Amino acid sequence: MNKLEVVDLKDLKKVISSLLDDRVGELVSSRDEVNIEYLRTVDVLKMLKITKPTLIEWRKKDIIPSYRIGTQIRFIKSEINDAIKSNQTNKYTS
Repeated sequence: MNKLEVVDLKDLKKVISSLLDDRVGELVSSRDEVNIEYLRTVDVLKMLKITKPTLIEWRKKDIIPSYRIGTQIRFIKSEINDAIKSNQTNKYTS
């Protein structure tokens, strides 16, 4: 059975602060482990050995995900690889 305990406000603040510090530390360390590699258009063209019009068409059809950062278009390398795998699978299962 649960017990109800009276806790000093100062002690409660310490416990909450400690829990928050631990959780924030976990979140920060997990964020640091994520390594996102952004690619420029020329990088994707070389990687996929395609022309710029083909890449533009694939972007419009949402075959290849892309992101606008200011005036620049960027791609995430892992998403390009996933898109390639997905399209190859669809090609052979259709």
